[in-house]
Amino acid sequence: MTLIRKPTILRQHSTHDSVELWLKIDSDIEDFNGHFPIFPSLPGVTQVDWAVFYGQQYLNAPASFQGMEVIKFQEPILKEHEVKLSLTWQAEKQKLYFTYTSEHNEEVKTHSSGRILLG
Repeated sequence: MTLIRKPTILRQHSTHDSVELWLKIDSDIEDFNGHFPIFPSLPGVTQVDWAVFYGQQYLNAPASFQGMEVIKFQEPILKEHEVKLSLTWQAEKQKLYFTYTSEHNEEVKTHSSGRILLG
């Protein structure tokens, strides 16, 4: 049995130092198991992991994790939600900026954001 660890990428838009990924948070993602069984939400560590993974894949960010700055988890990301992951790589600072947002009735909601130091 294959464990599902990443969301479905619905679409993407990228430049040389940034990428926007529209993601469907599939209900069978393994990381939901045991993370608040009554109110399953995507763990913060998973959100950081995905930011690093996609930063490496799309922006050629380095693989060596050095730390995090100003990490904020504001709104839970739930099963079957569609969210946009925005990533910007600043090579001179060795920082990957990330933001997870969603839109509902023309209102943009920020789920989480922060900076990850990679080297």
